[in-house]
Amino acid sequence: MKKNKILSSILVSALLCSAAFSGCSLVTTNNKADMEQVIATVNISQSSAMENDSLNSYKEAVTASNVLKRDLVSAYLNVGSTYAQYGMSGEQIVDMLVNSLVNTEVISQYAVLNLLKDKVDNGESNALEQYLAKETEKDKYEYLLSAEEIDEVKYNFFKTLNTSLDSYEKQFIEEETNEQRGTETRTTPGNVDTETENFYPKKDGTLNYFVYTGYSGFGQSDFFGVGGDYTLQNSGDYLENESYLEDTNESSRKKAYNRFLNSLNSNYLLTEDDNPSDILSLKYVKDQYVLQLKTAVTNKYYELYEAQVKAKILPEDGSAPDVSYIQTRYDSLFEQQKASYTSASAFETAMGSMGDSSFILYSPSAVDGFAPDEDGNYNTYGYVYNILLPFSNRQNAVLSGLQSERTASNNGKQSENEYFAARNALLGQIETVDQRSAWFNGKTEYAYDASATVSDYYGKDEGRDYLFFENNLKNSDRYEALKNYDGRYAYNGRVAENEDGSYLLLPEKVSIDGMLDELESYVNYVVGSDVVTIETNANYYAETDFYKDGSDKEVDYSKFVYATGSVDFGADFNRNNLFYNVDDSVQYKAMSAINELQYAYTTDTAVLSEYVGYSVGAGATQFIKEFEYATQEAIKNGPGSIAVCAGDYGWHLIYVTYTFNFEGGAVYNTPDWSKIEEEGTFENLFYEYVKSSDLGTAETGLRTTLIQNFSGDESVTHYEDRYQDLVNSLS
Repeated sequence: MKKNKILSSILVSALLCSAAFSGCSLVTTNNKADMEQVIATVNISQSSAMENDSLNSYKEAVTASNVLKRDLVSAYLNVGSTYAQYGMSGEQIVDMLVNSLVNTEVISQYAVLNLLKDKVDNGESNALEQYLAKETEKDKYEYLLSAEEIDEVKYNFFKTLNTSLDSYEKQFIEEETNEQRGTETRTTPGNVDTETENFYPKKDGTLNYFVYTGYSGFGQSDFFGVGGDYTLQNSGDYLENESYLEDTNESSRKKAYNRFLNSLNSNYLLTEDDNPSDILSLKYVKDQYVLQLKTAVTNKYYELYEAQVKAKILPEDGSAPDVSYIQTRYDSLFEQQKASYTSASAFETAMGSMGDSSFILYSPSAVDGFAPDEDGNYNTYGYVYNILLPFSNRQNAVLSGLQSERTASNNGKQSENEYFAARNALLGQIETVDQRSAWFNGKTEYAYDASATVSDYYGKDEGRDYLFFENNLKNSDRYEALKNYDGRYAYNGRVAENEDGSYLLLPEKVSIDGMLDELESYVNYVVGSDVVTIETNANYYAETDFYKDGSDKEVDYSKFVYATGSVDFGADFNRNNLFYNVDDSVQYKAMSAINELQYAYTTDTAVLSEYVGYSVGAGATQFIKEFEYATQEAIKNGPGSIAVCAGDYGWHLIYVTYTFNFEGGAVYNTPDWSKIEEEGTFENLFYEYVKSSDLGTAETGLRTTLIQNFSGDESVTHYEDRYQDLVNSLS
């Protein structure tokens, strides 16, 4: 699991991907000299609070830091419009940004002192002397970081530069080739193309990544300590990992870089001494790199706090976890929930926010005011996936006509029965297709031909060649795993790549029975054994009376359930092992397979953004009645249950991911805290939550204290008159 690295200021650095590089200028009347004006100075060593601080003996390391007007302009271009949408005035935004810039300097200076003390505490007795001997701000920050940390900063910085240039070059390529990717998107699983924390590409132990501008003929960069040939061939992993744009060429890349320069120039960010062809020699680029180093130093300081928080639970000497600390946190949250979940609405609200760091520990019972259903059951709250197979446009038109006739008729039950029977006939005609075309021809291409490089996947024997998310699925050392997503379900159809790089897709048509066959086969494939059982109602389409026996008013929604089934989790089912692959569990594998089918087929895209599907209460819901009935009945049968029901949108294929047993008390029984380091267990997730919560609280308190102690008039000088014109222009 990724470590929590919290950097509380949004303005530690005005990154190159910000709106500042859109080619526009915020204050066109300002000249370069005006932009270089100092609007605030910060020097925490001048504060009287430093005299009683444990870092006082290191305060010589702090010198005055200047906040420039261009920093403020860049910050406004970066985030100002966002705050304006919240109703803040231009003056309020500017004041907030100035304070944030100043506070960032305060925290940064204090971080330097802490890291110097940490070096001394770890045996470098002359750390302060070595730091003071460094001549530049860059060298000072790099001294506080390890070689690996410096390479990580360079990698992320160079990658940001390339990303910025990519966005420009893409426009030129589309203009030159008359090619343009579609704008269609489809939700993707979490962590797509997300690199693991602290990753950077290496070759022979050193950073293997460089900036690509198209220009060549430069030597070693003294500032960055890397070569200055900005060709694609010299870009290292940017080339080798095929990160470059298709159809990139020297001409289009140089045009992109020139536009990048124009954007800098329009915001007074180029100097007369800059060599325009040498990106790493630009003063602004160097300054931005120093800001990234400053960010890394601050983050490293925060990591000291993370280690202290972690040590409360996992002692640094490797001894057993301090379960008393985490048990106390668990007990406290449990009691809070017990006192809060006194109504169905309160509990359903909590269900809607459940996640990796938002747990439901307490399950209410009938005694708490929850009424049983007609069968006396209480375990009717849970979560479901929904694969919606929709009516076609033609079928929707027919359905609309049937609905109009149904509304106009005065025949009551007869009209309703006629409508439902006609709708069933339409449902039997539904044929859906794989919905992942946007992952081929949409805004971002995620598809790849796996036939020659992946030995085994579902559909290979049928000539289905294309999978998705190659980075995550084939390079686990570099990229995060995709959560609840197996990744071996090939596109269901034929694919041909056109000369222009687009794809011709011929999807297979799938009926509801075909969809159930796909689900059963794929889940069994992923699990590695036959665990799925599904039964369909053979007389479903022959039904003519959809009311309860003897009733003229009450619809029998059980008659809209076309199929039911389940996945057999076997003896390894453990609700404490939430939604991660723990011990190779059937529960996780089945969920991952069905979730992938959901991404492939459902047209109900809202469910793709939910944690583990829709939360479903025991009483009346906002879902259509057919779906409400089918889900609640399936939830009664527990996790792994399957149901298919009819509806006015089409077929709903439902899978129950998680349920609550309403006998009251602890949802997870007694936690086994020995599993605190076993990733994916409830115990591990709860520990990560406690650690993150404690760290966030500690850092918030730390920032508040430092800002109160060191941002007063003794250490900070403001020059409001130097940016008053900016305030006026925004008023």
